[in-house]
Amino acid sequence: MAEIPTPYTSSTPALKETAEELRARIPGWGVDLDPADRPSYPREQPGIETGARWDFPERQPEKWPRERSVEHAFVTPVFGTSTPPKGISGALRKYAYRKYSEGRAAHWLVLIAADRVDAWESHLRSFATLRPDNPVTETGVLSEFSHHGASSRVGKRRADLNHQWIDPILVGAPWVLAGLGAVAALRTLRKHRPA
Repeated sequence: MAEIPTPYTSSTPALKETAEELRARIPGWGVDLDPADRPSYPREQPGIETGARWDFPERQPEKWPRERSVEHAFVTPVFGTSTPPKGISGALRKYAYRKYSEGRAAHWLVLIAADRVDAWESHLRSFATLRPDNPVTETGVLSEFSHHGASSRVGKRRADLNHQWIDPILVGAPWVLAGLGAVAALRTLRKHRPA
């Protein structure tokens, strides 16, 4: 039988190196070995039944190649399938997992960028439907008038007051720029349309 990666076994895995070898190789290793320092210790003692009815969990089938960190031998036995990667954002996510370790800032920055790209892909896709996104109602700006928006700020010591002036710009500017771009594209099409 092939060696099973240790995070997915029903029992606590045995160390591949002794505690002394690990302590010599990794500074600070074993600082939590004293049971008095660990509230979870009683459940970690050898011989305590975990309640698992498996030695290795049944694997969920992959319907498409899933992203997995470079640190792992394979995808976790169970994973989400609600949002398969698609478009440019999917390519960015796959790149982040294929290229960078989870311990690198680049991994997370690429994933954040993929989320922003995914949001714009969704906005653009909504224009091809009968119900496109409505930035006025979906940003919650109408609640400023119906749920005492101004009075919730005046005389209060809210932490978000110092950046409130830029919020309308960050939320509204992309929509205004997209609208201006659409108008410019329509004008260009009209200008070059054969008579």
